[in-house]
Amino acid sequence: MKTKVNEIRISYSGGLISSSLPKINCSQKAATIAHKQWDKQNIELCESFQIMLLNNANRVKGMFEVSRGGITGTLVDLRILFAVMLKSLTTAVILVHNHPSGTLKPSEADKRLTQKIKRAGDLFDIKVLDHLILSPDGDYYSFADHGIL
Repeated sequence: MKTKVNEIRISYSGGLISSSLPKINCSQKAATIAHKQWDKQNIELCESFQIMLLNNANRVKGMFEVSRGGITGTLVDLRILFAVMLKSLTTAVILVHNHPSGTLKPSEADKRLTQKIKRAGDLFDIKVLDHLILSPDGDYYSFADHGIL
């Protein structure tokens, strides 16, 4: 009897010229790009967690929604987060989530998650450059700017 297993394929489809991708050189630029990409119909309704994937020149390869939750939180599965980063050959990442309430202060859970992702990223040589919290009106909070990254 022959045993069968599933075939697993990993793919990433780029296509844009790297020099045409937006370059991140400060938290404000990252927040502006993230806010433009965010689903405006849900930014006030539910919390979601996304990652901004960067190449070695800090150019934005794309954004990926890792999770979408409820009014006050969302669960982030690190295995999915790192599967996307590894599949896309990302060398640096900016973590981004929204607070539907508009409150920009990070919770203790936000801080713990950030440190957990940062430690795991170190194992794969993926730099966590920042963690941004977006409010529905376009304001943001940067972990890096506040020295808690």
